Amino acid sequence: MANNNGFPAGMDMNNLMKQAQKMQEEMKKAQAELAQKTFEITVGGGAIKIVMDGQKLLRSIEIQEDIINPDEKEMLQDLIMSAINEGVRQAEEAAATSINKLTGGLGGLI
Repeated sequence: MANNNGFPAGMDMNNLMKQAQKMQEEMKKAQAELAQKTFEITVGGGAIKIVMDGQKLLRSIEIQEDIINPDEKEMLQDLIMSAINEGVRQAEEAAATSINKLTGGLGGLI
């Protein structure tokens, strides 16, 4: 049965709009908090260390001097790629966790 607004009985459009607005504000807050987070990743037994932020931007990279060997260029490239990929994974995981807290696990539906 529908109410006067054409919505199912018991559904208050004003309340629904308020809830949507509140969720939108909470999402903006969560995104701002995530942008402030940093993720420090170390690979190769400490040979490479990177810092990424919650927006998946690389903020710093440190390379131990003793691993800089022209003969091992490919290994160095692989370590850097591994560190960056792990940083992106951690940032995405933090974003998904943040969204799931707000949506009660329904983040994929929004």
